[in-house]
Amino acid sequence: MFIQTEPTPNPATLKFLPGRTVLGEGTLELRSPMEAGRSPLAQRLFEVQGVTGIFLGSDFITVTKAGGDWMHLKPAILGAIMEHFMSGAPILSEGEEADIDEEDEFFEESDSEIVGTIKELIETRVRPAVANDGGDITFRGFKEGVVFLNMKGSCAGCPSSTATLKNGIENLLRHFVPEVVEVRPV
Repeated sequence: MFIQTEPTPNPATLKFLPGRTVLGEGTLELRSPMEAGRSPLAQRLFEVQGVTGIFLGSDFITVTKAGGDWMHLKPAILGAIMEHFMSGAPILSEGEEADIDEEDEFFEESDSEIVGTIKELIETRVRPAVANDGGDITFRGFKEGVVFLNMKGSCAGCPSSTATLKNGIENLLRHFVPEVVEVRPV
């Protein structure tokens, strides 16, 4: 098994590509060892000293560290990922599901057409680019011209996430949807 790694814009996060499906649909973000019960893979990864966050995507895993050097952490993380896949253990614990992120959305019913356009742009233009960087971004709400987005994985806490949000996503949405005046993280 060959696992590729890629840097992300967040220096504290590294993207691991095992060359096979991780989660077929949805994502799963785990920010502490206490949340790791949802995934045997995450449990293994949190056993590596210095790991502080796990994000599971369709075909990638991003790992966030606190302190330490990637040169020392990377071999242990690669070993944990390889052991997990070779063992045949499931990615998610029994009864657990990936997060699909459509609950808790807020917007006025009269804005449903605008929201549909915003969601389509996020789904087709934004999410694929963000996934390339080891993260995910989802629509949370729209109110008074402000789009609220949830950033996960390497995007959460990334030094360049504010620039991505303001200069990239906000400009894109404002171009195609004149009703959008601002984009904010949730």
